[in-house]
Amino acid sequence: MGTNKKGGIGQRATRHGTGRAGLDVPHATTERLWQQFAGLPCVLASFAASRFIGRGFMGVAMRFGSGMLVACALASVPAYAQNNQVQRGPIPAWVTPSDLLAVPPDASGLVFVRRQDVHVHLDAQGQAQYVGYRIKLLHPNALQIGNLSIAWDPASGAPIVHSLKIYRGNEVIDVMQKASFEILRREDQLEAARLDGTLTAVLRVADLRVGDEIELALTTRSNDANMGDKSAGVLVIAATPSPGRYDLALSWDKGQKPDIKMTPEITAVAKQSDHAVEYRVDNPPSQTPPKDAPPRFQLPRLIEYSDFSDWAAVSRHFAPLFTKAALLAGDSPLKLEARRIAAANATPLERAGAALKLVQQDVRYIYVGLNGGNLKPATADETWQRRYGDCKGKTVLLLALLRELGIEAEAVLANNSGADDGLDEHLPNPGAFDHVAVRARIDGKPYWLDGTLPPVVPPGPTPVMPYRWILPLTEQGSSLEHLQWKPAKTPDDINLVEMDARAGFDQPAKVKYTTILRRIKGLQQQVQLSGLTPDQLSSGMRQQLIGDTWRTIDNVQWHYDQKAEASILTISGTWVIDWEDDGDGGKSVALPGGGFNPPDRRARPDDQPQNIPYYNEPSYGCHVTTVRLPAGTKPVQWSFKPSYNARMFGRNYYRAFELRDGSIRMIRGSRTELQEIDAATARKDNDRIAKFDNSMAWISYDPRGRTPPDNGGRSVPATYEIDWTAEDVPCLAPDTVR
Repeated sequence: MGTNKKGGIGQRATRHGTGRAGLDVPHATTERLWQQFAGLPCVLASFAASRFIGRGFMGVAMRFGSGMLVACALASVPAYAQNNQVQRGPIPAWVTPSDLLAVPPDASGLVFVRRQDVHVHLDAQGQAQYVGYRIKLLHPNALQIGNLSIAWDPASGAPIVHSLKIYRGNEVIDVMQKASFEILRREDQLEAARLDGTLTAVLRVADLRVGDEIELALTTRSNDANMGDKSAGVLVIAATPSPGRYDLALSWDKGQKPDIKMTPEITAVAKQSDHAVEYRVDNPPSQTPPKDAPPRFQLPRLIEYSDFSDWAAVSRHFAPLFTKAALLAGDSPLKLEARRIAAANATPLERAGAALKLVQQDVRYIYVGLNGGNLKPATADETWQRRYGDCKGKTVLLLALLRELGIEAEAVLANNSGADDGLDEHLPNPGAFDHVAVRARIDGKPYWLDGTLPPVVPPGPTPVMPYRWILPLTEQGSSLEHLQWKPAKTPDDINLVEMDARAGFDQPAKVKYTTILRRIKGLQQQVQLSGLTPDQLSSGMRQQLIGDTWRTIDNVQWHYDQKAEASILTISGTWVIDWEDDGDGGKSVALPGGGFNPPDRRARPDDQPQNIPYYNEPSYGCHVTTVRLPAGTKPVQWSFKPSYNARMFGRNYYRAFELRDGSIRMIRGSRTELQEIDAATARKDNDRIAKFDNSMAWISYDPRGRTPPDNGGRSVPATYEIDWTAEDVPCLAPDTVR
């Protein structure tokens, strides 16, 4: 670790080079942290993670028509200067650009990268990042590389362009002699409820042609006083770069050396000295992550660096920001709100729920990254006065209210994008988190409160998002905490279909179709439907659904059941059941939602590791169908598929039928039992796929009569017989551990 890092107002900063919102991705459910690196808008990218709150691009983004980006996007954080113009200047002394790589005669694809360098330098004032490249354009789609865009926070200092040239045969064209960047003085994500102070400079390089080589060299600086003397970041080469030469370098002044960790491929060839580490590679092969592996195995080629000694140091560093922001003024109106909540609610849990709903409902979400706000939360009083805030502001507001109510609580960093698998294996880096919420202790039990979620989400014993690792922010410093994954107790979605065919085979059936959605699916539907009038909802459903299956839609009802924490949508109308003619008066139909798709074979190419585990995306679905049989038919004339119960590749597959009280009932459930399965188990289950029952859920009528199959004595409830919002719905085999 380096020493002597205090630099006054120009202290060490770090940057988030992915362009994602740091602590403010309240409902993101997709990317993994290291998959983000692989999919960066750069062939060669830098990720500096102190900017774990806020967006703030600072760099050059040049898009191809294919959506591929060749130039790097560099991020910045608020610092000490106020600069709002792109400047010109020489390449810094700490940069040694790579030599040009010769263009091969058979070069193909969009571009050939003659060189692309990303160098990061750490000094007492913060850190600087240099990006330089020279790229030959081989395809018309590559001409869009000439659409340059630089976005930055002016408080970080102006971007400095060292060179912008076109090479055409023996001709060298200095683009900046006749053109300049146009500054767009606007927030570029107002529509996404973001205020981050970003400026954008654009330049359209004129007269760019296929066969030209474009050269750009650019340096940016970043600093955040809230980071103190700490830096943390990542340099990475994307998984599928274009052919060419790439150079990653991290250098530092005396006393500024951070801890460094590299992936094995880089460690084997990186050059290291007492002031730098550098990795240079020509024509790096595409890096295909192991097929179906857990996210932690999707790691690209990267260099990590960090000044934080451990994760507890990260916790200690940021805890005071939230503690201070949660302090209320003596005449704060929030104290009156807390007294009102206390008077109206008897128990601590009820009071915590009322405080949470107040923050969720009465403070709208807007990301605020202005004036250092990408790291520093607005105070509770500021957020309440504005009546808007981001996850940081809402967290601080909750902490203040809970303190007034005498409830112990702490801020907790987490990752909403699902990018936290294997986080404990990496250097301490605040950029690994994109969200902050509250964890309170009530009646001796932990409860999670997230002010960015809809106002139907109460305090809960577990977070809504499936976090693997969290970091509590405490004065003494807390280590990473691992949240153990468990199979879901209740289905994510239940589909109930009641088909009343008593009028006969040739008549439309009355149908009642209900969906029960929980967790993220349920909240997404709550957000979509809660603002609609009944007429808007009914009209929209009729427009969308009436067609081949639905003949009429007579009624549509929706509500969110807070006790069940479920979004419930019910549609009533008529279907024409597509009975198939089996001859001699026989009829059959496949019940909706009754069939299983066979699981995919788990295998990897020979050049990938064979003995690492396979990953299962957690899910739990349930389909329940009840058919009220045509009047005049007899139970002995009906039959159905045999029941099925199997465990394969870490999932439970269950289907059961029962004929009772003039109806055939079917239930089909499937749940992830293991989030990961070992390779040996996968190989055994590969041999079992051929025996998997992937047939549809056929029921059949034979006027001559037949013997229904034995359902194993299972009792299958009809859609109308039990409360399907309960926790103990029979969607899995009776012997399944719940």
